[in-house]
Amino acid sequence: RMKRVYLDVCALCRPFDDQSQARIRAESTSIDLILNAARRKKIELVVSSAHDAEVKAIRDAEERYQLNMRLAMLGSRVEFDRHAAQRRADELVLKGFGIADAAHVAIAEQVEADFISVDDRLLRKCMRHAMKVWCGTPLAFCDREGLR
Repeated sequence: RMKRVYLDVCALCRPFDDQSQARIRAESTSIDLILNAARRKKIELVVSSAHDAEVKAIRDAEERYQLNMRLAMLGSRVEFDRHAAQRRADELVLKGFGIADAAHVAIAEQVEADFISVDDRLLRKCMRHAMKVWCGTPLAFCDREGLR
């Protein structure tokens, strides 16, 4: 099976952030590499209802449109046990995860997708609570997978 990747919305939004900081530029470049790998069918970009809800709340109409287009064109919706994902999300909320973050991580675990975020606090929580999938930054993923 093709490697599955789950980008949270803060990672997907990185290319729309102010690019004046080197870290943000590097993360944006990494996100572009990941999206290009999905475009070339080298990886499977997983899209979920958690993405839909979070993207729908983005105020900037152009950013919201661009994200919806990218997800529709490059992403795939995969089957998973929604009840099990909800139970896992509830567990994660009890461990201090935000509701949206818990949903994203729980779904990534359900579909066995590498979980990618640019949120350092979220990734520290993932490391502390030993997630069932690889969790890391877009840069770390690109290094690990040899995406250039």
